[in-house]
Amino acid sequence: MSFSLPDDPKRLARESMDYDVVIVGGGPAGLSCAIRLKQLNADLKICLLEKGSQIGAHLLSGAVLDPRALSELIPDWSSKGAPLHCPVVSDQFLWWSEKYSFSLPVPPQMRNDGNYIISLGELGRWLAQQAESLGVEIYCGFAGTEILLDERGQVCGVATGDMGVLKSGEHGPNYQSGINIFARQIVLAEGCHGSLSKEIIRHFQLRGPNQFQTYGLGVKEIWEIAPEKSRPGHVMHSIGWPLNSATYGGSWLYHMNDGLVSLGYVVGLDYRNPTLSPFEEMQRHKLHPYLRDLLKGGKRLAYGARAIVEGGLNALPKLTFPGGLLIGDAAGFLNMARIKGNHTAMKSGMLAAESICDYLSSTQEPRQPDARECSDFTQRFQNSWVYDELYRVRNIRQGFRWGRVAGMIHAGLQTLGAWRIPYHLKVQADHRHLMPLSHCTPISYPKPDHILTFDRLSSVHLTNTFHEENQPCHLQLRDPHIPITVNLPQWGEPAQFYCPAAVYEIINGADNKPVFQINAQNCIHCKTCDIKDPSQNINWVPPQGGEGPNYSNM
Repeated sequence: MSFSLPDDPKRLARESMDYDVVIVGGGPAGLSCAIRLKQLNADLKICLLEKGSQIGAHLLSGAVLDPRALSELIPDWSSKGAPLHCPVVSDQFLWWSEKYSFSLPVPPQMRNDGNYIISLGELGRWLAQQAESLGVEIYCGFAGTEILLDERGQVCGVATGDMGVLKSGEHGPNYQSGINIFARQIVLAEGCHGSLSKEIIRHFQLRGPNQFQTYGLGVKEIWEIAPEKSRPGHVMHSIGWPLNSATYGGSWLYHMNDGLVSLGYVVGLDYRNPTLSPFEEMQRHKLHPYLRDLLKGGKRLAYGARAIVEGGLNALPKLTFPGGLLIGDAAGFLNMARIKGNHTAMKSGMLAAESICDYLSSTQEPRQPDARECSDFTQRFQNSWVYDELYRVRNIRQGFRWGRVAGMIHAGLQTLGAWRIPYHLKVQADHRHLMPLSHCTPISYPKPDHILTFDRLSSVHLTNTFHEENQPCHLQLRDPHIPITVNLPQWGEPAQFYCPAAVYEIINGADNKPVFQINAQNCIHCKTCDIKDPSQNINWVPPQGGEGPNYSNM
């Protein structure tokens, strides 16, 4: 990832396009921002870039949707055919031991009255249709790879990588090489740990001293189960086994229509044991009698994984920078206590759109250097229900650094009113939590039976992942020697364990010496390696546009 200055030869050689606003990311935040911009000012020229081959190809979530933001954005969403077909009818919260489960009261913030079990990919495609009907230009297969700066060092656009393919031929030529896209405002809506967003946050120092985001890795499968076991609209969450009491995480199980269930496991990436594998924890948790009985005779249809932001309000960076804004999970608006973020992401995009419209209507070219930020976006956020929602739960995830039991007691106190006490718990960066291998007991996981539990390679096959083999590796090592000389002796090279797609391996090379092998073609773009590598040696950058997983209805 790099920043491009006006005199960069590569920048000068590329074709250019000009817009009022360019949005990077075709998830719920970016699409909601685009729709709201057009609702406020139909004359704005808006471009939305999506690195996936189509809208929804890289979208993955549990997902239970709170429709509050959608109802504000498109009040008649039901009559327009929004894919919200499975209302939640019941909630369940369980504490698991290895063989038993115990019912717990469902925390108020986890209750789902009025919510819907959805496919985020389906919702994304529907939102894209609404955006295009308003005149938003959507380019799929275009990954933002560079930030374009003007002569004052302010953001004035983004450059795309090579090999992009337009969603359709309606809006222009079928580009096969990178282009410069200039705009009066840039909106980064890339999702969790976006490749441009992380560079913007670092370059403009948008995080305060000792302010870190904390992450989790969510691993998801969709199963078809026996019709008599299906309970459409039932939502279950669990904590406890198989994770130990010091590791944050838990499972979800959502009964959808047509005999389908969404099940998955989230492991906080602040875990300590370098041999822990979130993928294997997901597989092992299916051995619990609750799931074993449910899935018996069923069939696994889909698989996926992605990192999620968990830090909430305490981890939010400054939301604006000279020339643009951060929205959705690119900033970190997910409410981990509710296990929801799509509604807050959508609302953040809407607030950003309102701020941008006011800004564009009040400024004329040439603009002054100190007038390039939509500074009232932060104020709009602080005056919104999103801020109120995140403020009430701002310390809940952070409290689990004391362990599961203490974390639950602290969460209960917060829920009962302690959130009013004005304190903010801080965390360390996730990669700093790993203990040396010599201080840990290696975790032994059961072998897959390929009926209920599976290996990583057969799982990746279900993601429809594709990467052209002759392109430069998009998993860049800042120092190629560190995996073997530092990570392997100190931590056992944890990349071979935390990656849910078998991208990283330690193999025997010449003279039986260990070699760090990167199978980049397996990458499902979860970003875990960029977050958890203990030496911060792996830099995830987008591959050629359109490549990666092709999720259908995740």
